[in-house]
Amino acid sequence: MQWAIFDGVADADVQQVLAIARRRRFAKGEVVFHAQDPADTIHLIERGRFAVRVQTPYGDTAVLTVLGPGDLFGELALLGPDGRRTATVESLETGEPRSILHDDFHALRRRYPGVNEVLIAILVGEVTRLSRHLLDALYVGVDSRVRRRLLELVAVYGDGGDGEVTIPLRQEDLAGLAGTSRATVNRVLREEEGRGALRLARGRVVVCDRDGIEARCRI
Repeated sequence: MQWAIFDGVADADVQQVLAIARRRRFAKGEVVFHAQDPADTIHLIERGRFAVRVQTPYGDTAVLTVLGPGDLFGELALLGPDGRRTATVESLETGEPRSILHDDFHALRRRYPGVNEVLIAILVGEVTRLSRHLLDALYVGVDSRVRRRLLELVAVYGDGGDGEVTIPLRQEDLAGLAGTSRATVNRVLREEEGRGALRLARGRVVVCDRDGIEARCRI
């Protein structure tokens, strides 16, 4: 497994990080950690998909992002000894991450200063993702946001080919990702279904024409 977050980092330093990682396994629907749990571990996804969820001020649950193989979560555990989780992470299917304890990672940093490049890469990647979504929220219309989040899910659930991709998420989850209502998501998806770009089924969306959807979500 190659984690894109390690691009440009010396292979020897990456191997030192992975050598102390513990393989874990989570069943579908199993919670890896809850919001406000101690932030003591970072997880590198080797297999499966995971949803990052938060509770809104109105008591609803919203999905912030869906992560798959090659992604990571829990990186804030690397920033300090007494942090708390800011979101709940749940396995959407059988998932297998490599988990690194906070203390193990920082002991490794002391022995191998080059590992700091790994930490920097992790944090830069997260800041870049958050900045992109903030710009979307401020300057991109809601219909385009729905399509962009849909394409991001295609990348998470697809195999890199051009065939159909099934996204086994509810429209409520896509609404949370796009920062809008389920009604808006349903309208956009129905429009795309009418164009033949996707098919709707209970609890899932089957994307057939990602290029067409991409063309309609450009600024």
